[in-house]
Amino acid sequence: MQIKAHTINNVSIAEINAEGLIIEKEEDGLDLLGNLYYQGFDRIIIHEKNLTPAFFDLKNRMAGEILQKFSNYRVRLAIVGDFSACTGKSITDFMYESNKGKLINFLGSTEEALNKLAQG
Repeated sequence: MQIKAHTINNVSIAEINAEGLIIEKEEDGLDLLGNLYYQGFDRIIIHEKNLTPAFFDLKNRMAGEILQKFSNYRVRLAIVGDFSACTGKSITDFMYESNKGKLINFLGSTEEALNKLAQG
């Protein structure tokens, strides 16, 4: 796993790059949050390919538990990827509602994520 630091408008954003899965269970998400928060990042980009497919199954509550921690710590998160496989009403509604706010966003590109996270 590599952490690429971006600075835009004096805002530090961590982009996580990895070959495989970074978040396979709830604890992985909490560890990542703690690690990056400790390093001074409060805005994070993670790629959809690095999340277990179970993350997108809202019935198991994994996404809700992890994203609630990001919200509690006021850490903004952009999940970047191709979400066309997420066709269920629950997950599409969840992503739509998340994208209305500033804390958690599901976006199609790193550039979109950087622009969104650099906003105040």
